[in-house]
Amino acid sequence: MYGRDILQSGAWSIRCAIGRSGRTMHKKEGDGASPVGEYDILSWRLRAVVGAPRPCAPWRATRETDGWCDDPAHGAYNRAVVLPFPASCETMWRDDGKYHAVGVLDYNVRRRAKRRGSAIFFHICDDDYAPTAGCIAIPAREMRKLLPRLARTTRISIV
Repeated sequence: MYGRDILQSGAWSIRCAIGRSGRTMHKKEGDGASPVGEYDILSWRLRAVVGAPRPCAPWRATRETDGWCDDPAHGAYNRAVVLPFPASCETMWRDDGKYHAVGVLDYNVRRRAKRRGSAIFFHICDDDYAPTAGCIAIPAREMRKLLPRLARTTRISIV
């Protein structure tokens, strides 16, 4: 059953989705696992939705040309890129709503290592809590409640 994992935020406990391969202490690109550890939310990408809450942390509106490089052989590995992009990358402008609110976690970002995993985000999941590719995700209704309460110093722990 999906959604057995819990995101704790103060006194709140929120069911969440994690990577399809569970958790790992030895993250590798493409393994589908969520990396164990505690991570800062470096920034947010938000899809322009009227009346949507905003976080206290730095954020900017998602653009149709936003991407995130997941090609370990490229110099922009695990970095934001502009589409079209010559290497493998994830499109941040998605039609399924999962990236309407995306917190960029400091997993392999400030201290980057090739093939250690990329695009580890905190984002929205469907109501069935289907596994992610390694991210942490909660339903949109929970994100709407939580997002304006997150401080600049909020950290995500994967245990």
